[in-house]
Formats: sequence, C-alpha cells, structure tokens
Amino acid sequence: MIARAQLIDVLFVIAPHSLLLDIAGPAEAFRLANLHRAARGQPPRVRLRFAGPGATLPTSVGLSITGVEPLPERLASPTWVVLVGQPTAQLAQVTPAIAAIARWLRLQLGAAVNTPGTPQRVVAICSGALLAARAGLLGARRCTTHHELLSHLRALAPRAQVIDNRVFVVDGAVASSAGITAGIDLALHLIAEECGEALAASVAEDMVVYLRRSQRDPELSPFLIHRRHLHAVVHRVQDAIVAKPERDWDMPSLAAVGHATERHLLRLFTDHAGVSPLQYLRLIRLERARQSLECGASVSRAAEVAGFRSDLQLRRAWSRQWGGSPRDAARARLSQPA
Repeated sequence: MIARAQLIDVLFVIAPHSLLLDIAGPAEAFRLANLHRAARGQPPRVRLRFAGPGATLPTSVGLSITGVEPLPERLASPTWVVLVGQPTAQLAQVTPAIAAIARWLRLQLGAAVNTPGTPQRVVAICSGALLAARAGLLGARRCTTHHELLSHLRALAPRAQVIDNRVFVVDGAVASSAGITAGIDLALHLIAEECGEALAASVAEDMVVYLRRSQRDPELSPFLIHRRHLHAVVHRVQDAIVAKPERDWDMPSLAAVGHATERHLLRLFTDHAGVSPLQYLRLIRLERARQSLECGASVSRAAEVAGFRSDLQLRRAWSRQWGGSPRDAARARLSQPA
C-alpha cells in the first residue's frame, strides 16, 4: 500500500517507435488528475516521468520525443512503470533497445512485482504486455493485450493466464490493457483507486470519454464486432436495432427496415455479419442490460430498458451467452470499493 502522502512516479518507458497515443492518452489522464486535485486544494498524487534508451526517440507517427531521461539505476520511490506499445512492424524483431529495456525491467521489477505490498507496479498498454513477458514479469498472472497479439503473448508467457476480449486486467502489481483507448480506461481505473471515483469521473469528463469501461467490459464491443462489413442493408438494420433495442422486433419488422424479404435478410446477415438478425438483436440487448446493471439498475429495470419481455428471458439469454446470471454482475458492482 502506498501512503497517501507519498508521490507516485508514473514512469513511461519509451522504446523507439512507441505508439504516441499509448503515451499521450494515459499521461494526459494522470496530468488532469493532478489538476483536479489542485482545484480541490490537494497536493499532486503522481509525477510524470519519461525514460528510455536514448535522449531523443522517434514515435510511431514520425514525431520524435526529446528530453527522455535515461532508465534509472534504481526505483527509489513508489513507481508505476508504464510499458507502451509499438506498431506491429516493430514487434517482429527484438532490437538492442528492446533487449536493453527488458533487462532493465527484469533487474528493477523482477522481484518487486512478486513482493506482497510492493509500492511498484507494472502498467502494460497494448503490446507493452509483450515487453513485460520478455522481461519475465507476468509469471502465472492474469493479463491481456490487443486482440491481434494474444497468441504472441501466450507464446512469450506460457504460464500466464492470457484473457481474451477484455478492456484491461489488473492482477496484483501487474496491470495490462488491450489497446490504445483501453490504456486510457486503465489509467482512469488507477486514478479512481488512488484519488477516488468522483475525481476519476471528472477526468473522464474533461477527456470527453463517452463511456468509461471497467475490468469486466469486453475489448470488442458488441456494437462494433459484427459490423466489419460494407453491406448497406445489413448496416441499416443494425442501426435500427442499436437505436431501439427495446422495440418488439421480429423478422418481419427487421426485413421491412432493410427493404428485403426475411429469407434474403437472413442470408445477408449470415454472409456479412456472421450472425442472424435475431442473434445480433439478442447481443445488443444483452449489452444494454449489462450497461444498465453497471449503472445501478435492478435486474427488472435492466431487462425492461434492453427489450427483454421479463427477468426470466434476460436470465436465460445471459446464462447462454456468459454463464452465471445478471445478479452476479449486480453483486460485482456493489462489491467494488467506493
């Protein structure tokens, strides 16, 4: 546990060609957290630092970062070491810079992350989890990374419990996120733990984060996962479902929206979205119900706003899709610290 009077160093480890948004997104969240604390008459909680194998390093967009400090010889104060991602092209080979960073991580954090009550923490964003794996920091922990890199992470950390389709995962002193925007979600989660939910909500509002996601949220949103196609009819029907999932939809009404026969609409959905129209409707309703429960709605209210005819229908759909019941999600929300 870090004493509240102690300043936390948030140390971004910058490798050549790091993803600029992996750095700027979380860093801005932490900066705003200090700003909101100052407005409340409180001292800063974190100190931003940036270190790497060179004083000037190129980023993923070609813009270079200067003034990068050397990797410190030791972590003298409570430190969250943030490992940011790199583009896929840079992940194919272990450069001398990456090898040097991995050695530094192993030396500085190899024992610390396994020490109970350690003030040190690893925060891996996107493919930063691969760097944590190369340094041997993951062990048998739960972790995640970008969905395209899950198999790569499993190969590098065979003992780790790599979790698919999750925005971020926190397991003790190691936290990992799925991608660029998920890094902001993880930063907001850490800010909430240290500075309170109200302040984290203010930071999210400043950053115009439309929906702040939690550890339980999937990486791949049901609102997007079946929309990687170009068919206008299918998109039109999907738009109608997302706009009003509570409507009493059936195949005839969906076919009318798409100006197609029921049989033709079913074939189009299967070919282009990979699911049937009614399966897509069920997924959207489940996600709406889950979001309602996250916001404190009762199971009955969540079922109503999502378009399920009864609590029982919601429970059955929930069990088929995820196992357990909606009440499990409600209990998990209530068990979270205030």
